[in-house]
Amino acid sequence: MSALDGNHDAGLHSHGDTHGHGSRKSYLIGFALSVVLTAVPFWLVMTGVLADVQTTVLLVIALAFVQIVVHTVFFLHVTTKAEGGWTLMALIFTAVLIVIVISGSLWIMYHLNSNMMPMTAGAMPPSP
Repeated sequence: MSALDGNHDAGLHSHGDTHGHGSRKSYLIGFALSVVLTAVPFWLVMTGVLADVQTTVLLVIALAFVQIVVHTVFFLHVTTKAEGGWTLMALIFTAVLIVIVISGSLWIMYHLNSNMMPMTAGAMPPSP
């Protein structure tokens, strides 16, 4: 490295992005939120604070979704400002496709019995 390379980070991050890659403060906030969002469900499950298991499960799942959002914003930097909003648009498109595939699959499996042809005992092939 020479003295002319005063800011070597500028060379590493000069790939055309106009948004920041996060400051130390944003990473620390994201880290703190991640720790809290991991510790709270662990505490809920290990201490049994909530008597109802279903409520505990729903709360743990809700906190997991919040943690996904925290990671997406603070660590992956998927916001409306990043890449002109295209990364967020791609994430939303992917989520919509996943919801369509999962709901369609569940709908098909739920109605599978009523959509099959009825088979009587005489119509079944003999088993070997």
